[in-house]
Amino acid sequence: MRTGKTSVKVAAAATGGLMLALSLPATAGAAPANACETRNNNTYDKLLGCVTLEGVREHQAAFQQIADDSSDPVYPDSRAAGTAGYADSVDYVAGLLEDAGYDVSFTDVEFTFQFPARLQQLTPTQGTYVTDTFTGSGFGTVTGSVTPIGLNLDPATGRANTSGCEASDFAGADLSGPKDIVLLQRGTCTFGLKAENADLAGAEAVVIMNQGDTPARSGPFTGNGSVRFSGGTGTVDYDIPSVSATFDDGVRLTQAGSTALVQVLPPETRVDRNVIAELPGQNTNNVVMAGAHLDSVELGPGINDNGSGSAALLETALMMANSKPQNTIRFGWWAAEELGLLGSEQYVAGLSQAEKDRIALYMNYDMVGSPNGFLGVYDADESSFTAPVAVPPGSEAIEAVYESFYTSVGRPYDDSQFSGRSDYQAFIENGIPSGGLFTGAEVVKTARQAEIWGGTAGQPFDPCYHAACDTLANVDLDFLEVNSDVIAYAMLHFANSTESVNGVPGTQVPSGGALPAPAGPEHSFAGPIGGEGPHDHVSDVD
Repeated sequence: MRTGKTSVKVAAAATGGLMLALSLPATAGAAPANACETRNNNTYDKLLGCVTLEGVREHQAAFQQIADDSSDPVYPDSRAAGTAGYADSVDYVAGLLEDAGYDVSFTDVEFTFQFPARLQQLTPTQGTYVTDTFTGSGFGTVTGSVTPIGLNLDPATGRANTSGCEASDFAGADLSGPKDIVLLQRGTCTFGLKAENADLAGAEAVVIMNQGDTPARSGPFTGNGSVRFSGGTGTVDYDIPSVSATFDDGVRLTQAGSTALVQVLPPETRVDRNVIAELPGQNTNNVVMAGAHLDSVELGPGINDNGSGSAALLETALMMANSKPQNTIRFGWWAAEELGLLGSEQYVAGLSQAEKDRIALYMNYDMVGSPNGFLGVYDADESSFTAPVAVPPGSEAIEAVYESFYTSVGRPYDDSQFSGRSDYQAFIENGIPSGGLFTGAEVVKTARQAEIWGGTAGQPFDPCYHAACDTLANVDLDFLEVNSDVIAYAMLHFANSTESVNGVPGTQVPSGGALPAPAGPEHSFAGPIGGEGPHDHVSDVD
């Protein structure tokens, strides 16, 4: 059972335009038992007193348990799209929202489900190795002898090689067996050309080991095996399974008498669901929408990415279930974001133009509790980064609300590039004003950033980004708490009025004070018009 906070961090006004006068934080007593779930949390004091860290963590714990309990035969311990863990996450979120009284609907999301590749050494030693499939790979399961071709394992030479780049590299190799696996080394030419030459030489499968010339080119990797030439022009012609190996695992496969199993299964089409929850307002033609992707990557439970945004958004929705908003409010939990923003993309594509025109704004929450992170706001006004996409007019007003909230509670913040590389992409492509929060992913924290936000310089904002260790422990509770407040505040603010965004007047939040003007971003990435290396969803290629 949840109770409200004993104090509220901020009191502010939500008129059509943002008021720019400092207001001291208000204080509110703890809400009586069950009050948060049953009352109209129509003031900032009430709502922020009810959206608690404990409540958000309950949802994250549920996501962790779903992953732990998943019996998915392909990706256990995961909530990835196409798995039992994702389906159970949908049921959890939708069930709570339905019980709270929301109009809950689902939209189907069709996608290509990729089975994990397998690479196992059978003799003279045994091991199951980290691997991945190259784009353009053929399919099949091959068990056979391993034949190294043109490898250079000598560190003194930088391990430069042309392994498999020429058809002549395979001259003299005995590939007459029923199942021959060729072992090649990364370097000089494209993965696709290496695989094509191996196929033409008579191999039934190919393993391309990392080059081993630098630490960055020694571990697990994948890439584009569809192109022949280094410039990326022209396509290859091969249909044998093609997988990667680390440098060290490749060395193990060079042992005399090595045999291995290589498996690349054909993908299949699967369908998952977005969860959409709506609460009609007095103005049904002005929809305030917020979303977060619900899926994880295949490797783990995804409790920061994106159990943080999903949980904070869910707690906000539940605490607003009995509100009587001026504008219609809508929440979305997206499927298959990790596969290319598919859930949000297909949702927006399925809306008529009239339905798109009803959406006043969209707010996106993808990773809001990174364990070594920073407090980031999508840079709609381009004060730090030139946006690589068109920024819909009105988006800067959303940014201002986030920044004024951080300022009101004395928290430094910074810009995160308005890049479209998360679920707001489909909305901004359709001219819908958008904003969001982000606490960092794979980018390394600088010494200056560690001085501002704490944490460890020289380490990624999320050291467990897209990894199995993205568990319940992989969250900064302070960031998660303050961002849960920001998410709730912004939703109530715009539920009452979107005048600052699209000119549609609304009402004032009862008992609202005023927010200060934004203090301004820290410009910690490279100064104004800098470069962060934003959260990305594009696979590396050679």
